[in-house]
Amino acid sequence: MRFGYTWLRKTGYGISKQLMIVLGLIALPITMRLEKTARAEPVPSHPPSNPTPNPNLEPVAAKPDLRTLRLRSFLSRLHCPVAYLAQDFIDAADDNQLDWRLLPSISVIESGGGKAARNNNIFGWNNGNQLFPTLRAGINQVAFKLGKSTLYRDKDSAAKLHIYNPDENYATLVLDVMNRISPVANLAPVSRIFHRRNEFVYAAN
Repeated sequence: MRFGYTWLRKTGYGISKQLMIVLGLIALPITMRLEKTARAEPVPSHPPSNPTPNPNLEPVAAKPDLRTLRLRSFLSRLHCPVAYLAQDFIDAADDNQLDWRLLPSISVIESGGGKAARNNNIFGWNNGNQLFPTLRAGINQVAFKLGKSTLYRDKDSAAKLHIYNPDENYATLVLDVMNRISPVANLAPVSRIFHRRNEFVYAAN
C-alpha cells in the first residue's frame, strides 16, 4: 500500500505539474493580448473640434479660358509674335472692363500683332512714340487708359476707337478684326473645378 500510495502520489504530482505547464502555455498568449489592449490609447468619444484638412480634397486644374484659346489660335494663324500673350490680353481686358477682343485687334491693325512694333509699343500709342518697359507693361497701361481714363471711360468699343484714331475707316478695320477673332463677345471664362477623390465632382465660381 505504501508503494502504491507513493507511486500514485508521484504520478499525481507529475500529472498536476504537466497540466499546469500546459495551462500556462495556453494562457500566455491571452495574457499578452490583454496587456497590449490595456496599453493601447483609448478611442476618443468625440471627433476633434478642429479636424486636419482632408488630403483627399484637391483642385483639378481648370480648363483654359475659352477666350484665351480662341485668341491664341487666331494670333497664331496670323503668325503674330504676341500670340503667347493671349492670356495677358484677356486679364487686362477683365481688369479694366474692356471687350476682350479690343486690345489684340488694335495690335493687329497697328503693328501686325507685334511684327512691326518698336519700343514694346504694339498699339501705336502716342503715334508709336511711347516707350513701354515690356510688352506686358504696354498691354496693361493701354488697357487701363481705355478702360479707366475719363476720355474713354463708359464708352463702347466703337466710341473708344473713334477717339483712339479719328480716321473714319479705323474703327471699321478694328471692329472687323474683333469679329474675326470671335463673332460673339460673351465667351464666359470656365469655372474652376474641384473634386473629392473617389467621391464626387463639383464646380465653384
